[in-house]
Amino acid sequence: MDETQQLVKAITEGIQEKKGKQIVVADLRNIGDTICQYFVICQGNSPSQVEAIADSIVEFTRKKEQVKPAAIDGLRNAEWVAMDYSDIIVHIFLPAAHDFYDIEHLWEDAKLTYLPDID
Repeated sequence: MDETQQLVKAITEGIQEKKGKQIVVADLRNIGDTICQYFVICQGNSPSQVEAIADSIVEFTRKKEQVKPAAIDGLRNAEWVAMDYSDIIVHIFLPAAHDFYDIEHLWEDAKLTYLPDID
């Protein structure tokens, strides 16, 4: 497992720690002209859960991989938070925004891995 894949694992563990749902890892490495290698997409049920998931991801990636995000955007209203880890972009949605933007299907050429929800 390379460093980027280990970072994806730390990100998904951070999401699962706060009970994020509908986790999808989109592997974009075989698609030309992409801004990153992976998207990690999930949803939280409330703005406070979306924020908690983002905080958990920061904590897991710092502790496990000694990496901080280059940028985090969207925390003000917490409907859609994007976290930039250079080779990985994390998207944390509220359900309505997730349904509206449906970014998994914009990247359906990517290899999509769906992680089971943890209750």
